[in-house]
Amino acid sequence: MERKGVFIAFEGCEGVGKSTQMRLLSEYLSARGVAHTVTREPGGGEISEAIRKIILDGKFTAMTDECEALLYAAARVQHLADTVLPALARGETVLCDRYIFSSFAYQGGGRGLSRKFLRDINRYAEENCMPDITLFLDLPPVRAFERKHGADENDRIEQAGAAFHQKVYETYRQLLEEYPGKLVAVDCSGTKFETQEKIRALLRAKGLIG
Repeated sequence: MERKGVFIAFEGCEGVGKSTQMRLLSEYLSARGVAHTVTREPGGGEISEAIRKIILDGKFTAMTDECEALLYAAARVQHLADTVLPALARGETVLCDRYIFSSFAYQGGGRGLSRKFLRDINRYAEENCMPDITLFLDLPPVRAFERKHGADENDRIEQAGAAFHQKVYETYRQLLEEYPGKLVAVDCSGTKFETQEKIRALLRAKGLIG
């Protein structure tokens, strides 16, 4: 499909406020009559949402790290086909909660899987549909979990432990250096409205929103 729209992804540790910032940006775009789609990973379609339930189910403690990574990659390919690529072909702006950098940070940094393995299984997505920009909402995991009042006891990823989430955060910081201009940090230590203003200013400067 021909790509006419703008693809904006949001990244960050658990509890940084991605959903809130996407909602505020969606409201901004709606007020200006900009056609857009709000979606998430894993998920964003019937099949991908079914895979999401398996990945996050707290009872699947025996899931291997490789299986987890492959499920994320599978959900991503289906999500592109069902939601992202059609929206971009229609000329819409796509706001996506997580994308490939989540795999690099969580399954790479957190789980310790090799970047080569992760790039191999995500090759279709990386070669066919990378975001115009990925916003990393920068807040250390300790502060982020304080904001959301602790980890969700039913979420297998949130229950991975403090050391895991610190590795995830450190990997995101490394990725910022590896992908300058593609992955951009947004300090979200202030209020949600202050963070939103930073996001809008950044996207305007890049010519991605009006």
